[in-house]
Formats: sequence, C-alpha cells, structure tokens
Amino acid sequence: MDLNTIKAVARPRARGELPVWTAGDAWLAGGTWLFSEPQAHLTRLIDLADLKWPPLSITAEGLSIAATCTIAQLDALACPPDWLAAPLINQCCRAFLASFKIWKTATVGGNLCMSLPAGPMISLTSALDGVCTIWGTDGSERKVAVLDFVTGNQRNVLARGELLRQIDIPLAALKRRSAFRQISLTPVGRSAALLIGSVTAEGGLLLTVTASTKRPVRLAFGTMPGPHELREAILQGIGEADYHDDIHGKPFWRKHMTLRLAEEIRSEISSAGARP
Repeated sequence: MDLNTIKAVARPRARGELPVWTAGDAWLAGGTWLFSEPQAHLTRLIDLADLKWPPLSITAEGLSIAATCTIAQLDALACPPDWLAAPLINQCCRAFLASFKIWKTATVGGNLCMSLPAGPMISLTSALDGVCTIWGTDGSERKVAVLDFVTGNQRNVLARGELLRQIDIPLAALKRRSAFRQISLTPVGRSAALLIGSVTAEGGLLLTVTASTKRPVRLAFGTMPGPHELREAILQGIGEADYHDDIHGKPFWRKHMTLRLAEEIRSEISSAGARP
C-alpha cells in the first residue's frame, strides 16, 4: 500500500546519524505491517537498512539476533550441534504460516515490536531467555528480558522514539533440551496457543506460554512436575483475564489448549529423559 502522507525518508548509516525523533516518525525495517494498511498519521520514515547490522552473530556467549534480521535469514542459520534447542528456530519460523515473500522481508525485531500475542519470534526469544537491547533517543542503552518486553496485546515497553537494536540468546538456553507445541483454530490461521518447554541443568521444567495469553508467561519448576502439579500451576499462574480473545480463538478454548499442550510437552520431555 502506498503511504501518501510520507514527506521524507531518512537513511542513517550509523547511530550518530539517527535523526531527532518527532511526531509522525516511524522506524522502517521489513515494513510488512507498515505498508499493509493506511498510516495517515505518519510523515517520515527512518529506514534502518543502511545501518547494515549483521543479522546473526554466534559468539562464546550465545546468539545475537539483529532487530533487522529477516525470518528467512534466521531460518537458514546453521547452528552448532550442541545447540539442542536449535529445532525451535525452524519451528517458530514456520509458525508464521506466511509466504516466502513475507519470510524474506519481515524481521525478528518487527515481530517483537508489533507485540501480537501470536508473534512467533516472541515465543522463540522469550522461551530461550532472550534479552532485548534498546537504544534511547538520548544515546543511552538499556536491556530488557523478552518476557518483560511485551506487556500486552500490541503493547510493549518501548517509549516514544526508542529503537530495538538486537536480541541476545544465552548459550545455556540454546543447549537446553526442548519441546514445541502450536495450534491454530484453522489450518492456516494465526497461532491460538504456542507453548515451549525446556529442561534446566538441574532437571526442572521451564514452560513458556504464548499466543493463548496476551503476553508471554513463564512457569518454572525446580523438578519435573507431574500432570496434576503442572495443571494446577497453569490454573494458578494464568488468570482468566490473561487469555487472549479474538476471532482466532475464544479464551475458554485457548485455556483448554494451553492445558492440553502443556501436558503433551511435559510427557514428551519426561519420556525422553527416561530413555537410556
């Protein structure tokens, strides 16, 4: 869609060239949502392409994902063999149920900043203990866990003019054994529940609930829970008002699916751990 109210496009090549943020500005990365509907309030786009951030960096500390990294680039990442959680990357990329055109354009950072409950990059990075680096308009920098970055349906902690720079995934999270479950109301619909479970070094369970809830929810168990303990923890930890409600699934159904998928994850992880 043409944005016929845009009067200027800024193309900074370094942080020092970022223009002073004013009313009517918008960051432009992939633009798959930005150009999908009218944006009559916008007058200037700040294109991040010329900043040329490396999309993905594997270091001794883990994985760094630039906010401008595309879904296609992330999906193509060749992960080290000891990253047991690596399958989650491909599974979450495919939870978009999007065309190859979207894959090559949409960005990881854009998915987080849209902060839709069904955002699969939110699911991936929150389950893997991701930490966001946020650039302030005054040259400052702050870090926020992905679990705290998204605060509700299309709501997050970004203040006016702040920019998501990258998401860092710690090595320990990438080495955890994990299990993935996702369901949609229709065959090619938006995720109505997306849960990821992983095993801690101490043998406990970390369960991250997304899509069915308005924001990511983490439930942690010091040891592997039984079915009843897991169910009660979900019932106590996720209130009725926390479940999302839209055409892609009613809250009571999302709650039911959350309980069902959580038990499937617990069962899968428990069975795998019991094998010789």
